[in-house]
Amino acid sequence: MNILVLGSGGREHAITWALKKSPKTEELFVAPGNGGTALIAENVGGLDAEDGQAVLDFVQENDIALVVIGPEAPLVAGVADVLRGAGVPVFGPDSQGAQLEGSKTFCKEFMMRNNLPTAEYLSTDDEAAAHAYIDKMGAPIVVKADGLAAGKGVVVAQTVEEAHAAVTSCFEGAFGKAGNTVVIEECLTGPECSMLAFVSAGKAYCMAPSQDHKRAYDGDEGPNTGGMGAYSPVPIVTDDELETMIDVMSRAAAATADEFDYDYRGVLYGGFMLTPAGPKLLEYNARFGDPETQVVLPRLESDLVDVMMAVAEGRPDEIELEWADKWAVTVVLASAGYPGSYEKGKVITGLDAANALEDVTVFHAGTAVDDEGNVVTAGGRVLNVTAMGDTFQAARERAYEACALIDFEGKQNRTDIGLRAIRGRDSWA
Repeated sequence: MNILVLGSGGREHAITWALKKSPKTEELFVAPGNGGTALIAENVGGLDAEDGQAVLDFVQENDIALVVIGPEAPLVAGVADVLRGAGVPVFGPDSQGAQLEGSKTFCKEFMMRNNLPTAEYLSTDDEAAAHAYIDKMGAPIVVKADGLAAGKGVVVAQTVEEAHAAVTSCFEGAFGKAGNTVVIEECLTGPECSMLAFVSAGKAYCMAPSQDHKRAYDGDEGPNTGGMGAYSPVPIVTDDELETMIDVMSRAAAATADEFDYDYRGVLYGGFMLTPAGPKLLEYNARFGDPETQVVLPRLESDLVDVMMAVAEGRPDEIELEWADKWAVTVVLASAGYPGSYEKGKVITGLDAANALEDVTVFHAGTAVDDEGNVVTAGGRVLNVTAMGDTFQAARERAYEACALIDFEGKQNRTDIGLRAIRGRDSWA
């Protein structure tokens, strides 16, 4: 079958890579794609992934049997609604389901209605009320822009002054319309952990937990980013915590069937904090995580085309998930200056040498191919260097061995991905 993937990041390269392995895949298209997807599929640079009618026209012209929507923006824009309305199988929820990510207020209200464990909060479009709530609650406290902010609209404020500044920044337009409403939350403590689930017809098929590293610099210092590395599974998660997270994800999936107008079909991403009182939800996202996808999908032994078609067509009872009994670690190589401003067009070397290492796959994120055929930087997060191993330590060492083989001007990366997990739960104290 012919398949179209929407998106341009490392997540979409990983999805395309996994779909490519299926014998059922014939032609693969990625819109707009990146330098890595260009090597295994046909990039469609001129297609606006957020224009539902344009995507539908492309689907009909190219006999596409499945559309996989990678990022959140096309989901919130209702691309899945247009395609499903025309009878096209789509992996990704409609615009209502995507509001679980598109509006943090919508998400928090969903959690509260369904008794899903989460932090206490205030949602408001009144700046004065936001400042008053901060004065009442004190710090540390979390300030979030309500809408989509590319993973950067969250400030974990350690002081009241920092929290006030974050609120002012939102209302002054730092995140555009996304900051017109703010969500201010109790600051939960503990290690963070993500659990993704394939969801269809109110049923959740949970994937192995993973852990992202959001801060830009070693030691979890610096500003939040879209993610600087990840690993799966997560060794510090206890059996009881795993059971709780699976239960929470299952109850959330059932609630989508009870509450939403249309069936939620896609990935539901649960971001958890492993607090002393048990796992609590930080957020839900309506798509695969990035860079979590880059460590979860390499461990999936089931045919991803079969899984995604079963989800898209509302056949959850046919979903079968098999996982490799291995560890996976990914390290993000970023441009100098990220998550702030950065330059593009830097030639990348060493990709073939890194990919030649056993159990290593380099997923492209912010890359492109220049007129001379060179792979060059084209974004803040440039590459996701993923390695598998029989032990956590082996996977981590192999990932960093591959990172050392790759070079481009301004390359930066964290050197401590996974170290806390290796050191144990006490390292989060």
